Amino acid sequence: MPKIKEPRYHKIAQDIAEAIVNKKFEVGQKLHARSTLAATFGVSAETARKAISVLADLDIVKAVHGSGVEVLSREKAVEFLAQAKESRNLQETHSEIKDMIAQQKQGLLALDQSFSLLLDQTQRVSQQNPMSPFEFIPKADSSKLNQSIGSLNVWQNTGATIVAILHEDDLILSPGPYANILPGDTIYFIGSDKTVEAMQQFFDSSTSN
Repeated sequence: MPKIKEPRYHKIAQDIAEAIVNKKFEVGQKLHARSTLAATFGVSAETARKAISVLADLDIVKAVHGSGVEVLSREKAVEFLAQAKESRNLQETHSEIKDMIAQQKQGLLALDQSFSLLLDQTQRVSQQNPMSPFEFIPKADSSKLNQSIGSLNVWQNTGATIVAILHEDDLILSPGPYANILPGDTIYFIGSDKTVEAMQQFFDSSTSN
């Protein structure tokens, strides 16, 4: 059974936000360069960059060219941490799902039921309409692989909202725009029947030669 894994950069974004909430980093303060932040939190520079991008998207910080990162809002950092805590409640649902699958042993049917439960709780947070997720595995030679969801503009091109990515044994929920789609990944998304066809055409009609 795959385990749910929170993207590393999202966890680092929460650590930085917590430092802002606890006033370790004050509003208006210039933080160190991304490379220094990476060393501080024990991650790669790329992971630190993604974490800063998440916080910048939420107007918690602002990247200032040539002078590091400026802290903009403690209040928005508080909101971000509250939302992250609510999302982590999905972990409890996942544990219940594991028990259900072990007892019922219904294979893919149980997995489909599990996603229905996860999606239901996710939608209570995001206030979306309930829909059953579709799954799709891009061809191994698709030119769209090894790129982020955001750079591919998946929703704009297909109408699909990606709710999870299964990478090897890791099930990443709500992966966000900075998550990469890698060879062999299974994409779980919500949309219409036309969205399924659009996803297949988008990923598989443009393959490497």
